[in-house]
Amino acid sequence: MLDRRNATDSVIARKVGAESMRASSQIMTTADGRFGYEAAGDPARPMLVFLHGIGGAARAWRGQLEVFGDRYHAVAWDMPGYGQSKPLAAVSIATLADALQEFLAQFHAHKPILVGHSIGGMIVQQWLTAYPQDAAAVVLAQTSPAFGKANGDWQTSFIEARLGPLDRGATMAELAPALVRELVGDAPDPDGTELARSCMAGVPEASYRASMLALLGFDQRHALKDIKVPALVLSGSHDKNAPAPMMAKMASYIPGARYVELEGAGHLVNLEHPAAFNAALDRFLNETAEARA
Repeated sequence: MLDRRNATDSVIARKVGAESMRASSQIMTTADGRFGYEAAGDPARPMLVFLHGIGGAARAWRGQLEVFGDRYHAVAWDMPGYGQSKPLAAVSIATLADALQEFLAQFHAHKPILVGHSIGGMIVQQWLTAYPQDAAAVVLAQTSPAFGKANGDWQTSFIEARLGPLDRGATMAELAPALVRELVGDAPDPDGTELARSCMAGVPEASYRASMLALLGFDQRHALKDIKVPALVLSGSHDKNAPAPMMAKMASYIPGARYVELEGAGHLVNLEHPAAFNAALDRFLNETAEARA
């Protein structure tokens, strides 16, 4: 199903974005000491898990934790090597998906709802191949089912554009403003943009490099048809990293998937246009809850 939403004019978006923030997130570490995360809401409620992108962190989801923590156990992890989470010995989408399962096991999570942004969405896709029935629903936000061959011209250029400045001595803090500026679309929220810059600046260089290289060779296009849980595929009309036409095509291969395109949004929609993102997610959660009832 195609649903095209305006990122600034949606009445529902304004309503969700303006509602009282009754739940505040807490910074925590799992019992095994391996993962840092932030969470809001009663742990007895259904679990809603947010996975950030390569330049993100658990704190990038604080706006969503505040909104959804009043009716879910809303949890945002720090991907391995980020924040308080310990790095992996070898980083690939497959090892990150294994780490996600180990993270969920710490909560004894039953049928969580997974929201994956960018590389987080790739991790969710990989995880679904091993645990196809273990999620209540998934949101694949501004992501892709494939990065392509490791030695391809486009892939090589993409990696060089992002790692080349680090090779030449730049720091993540120095690169963050320009990187975020390239990622956002029209009229991004100033506070969200500042948080995006802060998250990007705080990513350890080794983790940024490892996550970028983990993209090489990722390809789950063949598995899209096997996604059997309710799925929302969410894009931004101005996203250059995960272009909306590609995401619409991706959604067409997932049985029963809902596709939503947010007008004016770039690659960081939950930070650029948080009210519109929250409204789209809220609508999907309500629809899936009604379908299960």
